[in-house]
Amino acid sequence: MTMDTFPFQWPMDPAAPSGLDAGFLPMGSEVTADDGMAYYEPAAVDVDAPALTEFAAAFPCAPDAAAVLAIRREEEEEEEEEEGAGIRLVHLLMSCAGAIEAGDHALASAHLAGAHAPLAAVSAASGISRVAVQFTTALSRRLFPSLTAPPTTDAEHAFLYHHFYEACPYLKFAHFTANQAILEAFHGCDRVHVIDFSLMQGLQWPALIQALALRPGGPPFLRITGIGPPSPTGRDELRDVGIRLADLARSVRVRFSFRGVAANTLDEVRPWMLQIASGEAVAFNSVLQLHRLLADPADQAPIDTVLDCVASVRPKIFTVIEQEADHNKAGFLDRFTEALFYYSAVFDSLDAASASGGAGNAMAEAYLQRDICDIVCQEGGARRERHEPLSRWRDRLRLAGLSAVPLGSNALRQARMLVGLFSGEGHSVEEADGCLTLGWHGRPLFSASAWEAASDVGENNNNNSISNVSSSSGTDSNSSSCCSNGKISGARIASSAFL
Repeated sequence: MTMDTFPFQWPMDPAAPSGLDAGFLPMGSEVTADDGMAYYEPAAVDVDAPALTEFAAAFPCAPDAAAVLAIRREEEEEEEEEEGAGIRLVHLLMSCAGAIEAGDHALASAHLAGAHAPLAAVSAASGISRVAVQFTTALSRRLFPSLTAPPTTDAEHAFLYHHFYEACPYLKFAHFTANQAILEAFHGCDRVHVIDFSLMQGLQWPALIQALALRPGGPPFLRITGIGPPSPTGRDELRDVGIRLADLARSVRVRFSFRGVAANTLDEVRPWMLQIASGEAVAFNSVLQLHRLLADPADQAPIDTVLDCVASVRPKIFTVIEQEADHNKAGFLDRFTEALFYYSAVFDSLDAASASGGAGNAMAEAYLQRDICDIVCQEGGARRERHEPLSRWRDRLRLAGLSAVPLGSNALRQARMLVGLFSGEGHSVEEADGCLTLGWHGRPLFSASAWEAASDVGENNNNNSISNVSSSSGTDSNSSSCCSNGKISGARIASSAFL
């Protein structure tokens, strides 16, 4: 296997419940060639006319042309009425948002109340109806704070994240594209270290572990540092994920070490906490995390601290997956309008992508509901979902001392193949200036890009980063296990090595 090809291995069958056990994608069944069809002509049979009449009477007559036209006309009128109701619904929701921006609470409440009639006239199964319910709920919670739902716990968010992962190709595309870039960056390296900004259930890493196991010349020593929120139950959930990944790595003979860093926010993490070892190739990975570090122009944004941390380590690769949207506008109406049309496209795509439908789609939409409510209901420092387009991320990452790494033709070709396997028609993967976007009917919805330390800062290695690291950092490949816990700058660190 050449290093420019990422093997098509995935941690779960797309039709089965996901987990951390790796497996191969099912191969397509062979198709037997068509041997042709034999034709025959039945022998003539005398039919008794009265018997034929009696036989035909047992079946109803086909409707006449006038009846068919009447049925079609009625169906067309219903479709036109539903389409008109959908247009009125969107207009009323946008009018409500405009009134909120103008500070007219009474008018906003009137527009919201008027939206209930057209909402009832739209089919509950349609994409516009389901997304309108989410935005109507969000507007209601903004206008009437007493209706605010209790915050989603980290465990609930992880549960919904899993369903969103299964229901559509977006997270699969994110994980696969990032893994492809990381695999290529690690070519020829004997010691590699992946730092994941949001470990979640670790769904991204079984495929990378398998790919490294198949690498010509043998796999490298792999370290994964997973960052996640502290567990309110006191259970070390990061370590649990690490143990499952270690079991997989052991089964495919990859030397492996895992370390968990529990932090409430990414800007709590400092370079020395990551224990970068001399001579190892480092990859940072961020899937739908950086936009949460942005802030209003008047406030100091945590994104600057995090990008400074990344640049100081001078990684071989920094993979970034973000929503291709503009939900960080100052004006509420502009932000609301952009979000309404963006999530309408996402909800439409769920129908085509999800084979399970039903409850699976409902859980995936519940995952998106948290984002929608944050965009609509929150302002100032309380708002976290601040999605921005790729063009703005380019400028921000370059200012931080990072330069773009083009995602190659192999990544584009295999991403298209992957999306074709896990979704229906309508999804497409496109390349733009070395980055990939996954969209729905021509509208980009998610972007993938890769970055490295800018060449004018120095050579692309990690030797200069050692001054930022504690002298006791690093995990030796001959060690068996280690564990440390403590409160340091708001982040709790727990490390474990598994060989």
